Amino acid sequence: MNVAVLGAGTMGHGIAQVSAMAGHDVTIRDIEREFVDDGIDSIEANLQGGVDREKITESEKAATLDRISGTTDLADAVADADLVVEAVPEDVDLKRGTFEDVEEHAPEDAIIASNTSSLSVTEIASALDDPGRGVGLHFFNPVHIMELVEVVVAEQTDEETVAFAEEFVEDLGKTVVSVHDTAGFASSRLGVALGVEAMRMVEEGVASPRDVDASMELGYNHPMGPIELGDVVGLDVRLDILEHLREELGERFRPPQILRRKVRAGKLGKKTGEGFYVWEDGEIVGTSGDWGDDE
Repeated sequence: MNVAVLGAGTMGHGIAQVSAMAGHDVTIRDIEREFVDDGIDSIEANLQGGVDREKITESEKAATLDRISGTTDLADAVADADLVVEAVPEDVDLKRGTFEDVEEHAPEDAIIASNTSSLSVTEIASALDDPGRGVGLHFFNPVHIMELVEVVVAEQTDEETVAFAEEFVEDLGKTVVSVHDTAGFASSRLGVALGVEAMRMVEEGVASPRDVDASMELGYNHPMGPIELGDVVGLDVRLDILEHLREELGERFRPPQILRRKVRAGKLGKKTGEGFYVWEDGEIVGTSGDWGDDE
């Protein structure tokens, strides 16, 4: 198939990579050529890592890269697409506008998907004249490693679109869970619930960030603790999702003050070098705040 991915950031270039590895021709589109080039460079680095670990061959890396092209022109990107996946920032108006633009330029039978992790796919798809072809494809970070993809079925999504989306995900070698469109879907709602309670425990002095994380990593076999995961995702992103879930589902998703303070201070996690942890070169080197276990 021809797959267009709108957004060359972390999620966008990951979706482009796994699509190309599955044999699809992929066009990545972003608003600046620099962003497009950075996304393709990240894909090449990921593939080289696969070669170094003997997960893929040099020829498989080269074939994957040959299937990927980049552009800043949205009309160009979607003109021949069978599937368009938007991976633009988590803003419902931006996503609705993107869907409208895609529908104007894409083939009439193209499926249009959103990679939103928590926003209403029903609301996003309602921007389409033909909302039946709108669906959610919620990938997880890092896309080339994580096995799960949520297919989010909006109120308007027709059965053919659902079947197409599920088949596409399975063709990528990933596992599908299909969920009805509700705030936070299944994964984000459960993951954020665990994360917000972990933050409250730190705020209340129950345990340090490291010990809270260790309790889930060693006690429940989670690959990463909820505090560290929040730092990796971005505390600003966590806050936005909590505010949305609070509005939709009630006070149990009220953001804790410790999270608000971190965001106000610009301590957003791994991407800024400090959140609940202190980060250097993508690695944890200490704990932020008053715990003193490794300051």
